[in-house]
Amino acid sequence: MAVPLSVLDLAQVGVGETPRSSFDASVALARLAEESGYRRVWYAEHHNMPSIASSATSVLIAHVAAHTSSIRLGSGGVMLPNHSPLTIAEQFGTLATLHPDRIDLGLGRAPGSDQTTMRALRRDPSSADSFPQDVLELQGYLSGSSRVPGVQAVPGAGTDVPLYILGSSLFGAQLAAHLGLPYANASHFSPDSLEEAVAVYRDTFEPSAQLAEPYVIAAVNATVAPTSARAHELFTAGLRRRVVQMVGRGRSFSEEEVDMIMDSPAGRQIQGMVKYSAVGTPAEASDYIDRFAAHARADEVIVASGIDDTDERLLSYRLLAEQHLHATAA
Repeated sequence: MAVPLSVLDLAQVGVGETPRSSFDASVALARLAEESGYRRVWYAEHHNMPSIASSATSVLIAHVAAHTSSIRLGSGGVMLPNHSPLTIAEQFGTLATLHPDRIDLGLGRAPGSDQTTMRALRRDPSSADSFPQDVLELQGYLSGSSRVPGVQAVPGAGTDVPLYILGSSLFGAQLAAHLGLPYANASHFSPDSLEEAVAVYRDTFEPSAQLAEPYVIAAVNATVAPTSARAHELFTAGLRRRVVQMVGRGRSFSEEEVDMIMDSPAGRQIQGMVKYSAVGTPAEASDYIDRFAAHARADEVIVASGIDDTDERLLSYRLLAEQHLHATAA
């Protein structure tokens, strides 16, 4: 059996596009994922990033849920220290009430932004320190067993929205194991922690009411096209754009300048972030994902795409599903 696949949709705003066109693309991708057999689609909370439109994560989930019928949708993740646990319980309790048995709540403790934006969010720099306690408070609201006397999440109480702990370090793995929650590793942009984090999680996992055995989701980049040459062209273009966005911070560069940035220490470091990438034909990408899943000891693989063009991004996900999910099932 092939490892289950899911989608990490970054709600990309391509060159010359708008957030509205990004949301239309997210609906199209979720519908494709639903038709193609992907298990879930997750959206990540990022702020002050012109190329990513998923800042209001719960609102985007509601929009996509209203335009799909069965696929699971969730956050990958909500950066909990940016919010009060009660607010998130109410938001996701509302989603779960409107769309029963379809909503996931992945939680992270990073700001999802830079330091200046963090201050604009009114986030206390020390708020990440209370992340474990905030997860428990949030869990209490959703289960209907509030840890705050006299306070209930309405809607939310009794919805038991499943929680997932996201992480790119050992902290998240240890917390997920201690709380008996599923663990999702951000290996699509932070590959170095993957093996050790998964080992720690599996070795120290404690069963809970939500989960009897450890469950690992590992993230991988995937760029799939009808030919290997086209897939590598798309991957390289996406990688160059990513390096420029992270190094240039809004500045424009000539192709020659981009070449220099790619060869710089900062450029090489950013390229190393996408160490785990399936690039090629459907068969090549599917084979890579099988090997990656075994390496990561993953129960599920969530796929991120850096393809800028919406049509080619949708085709990439469709081709991967046809090869990895449909061909194996047949």
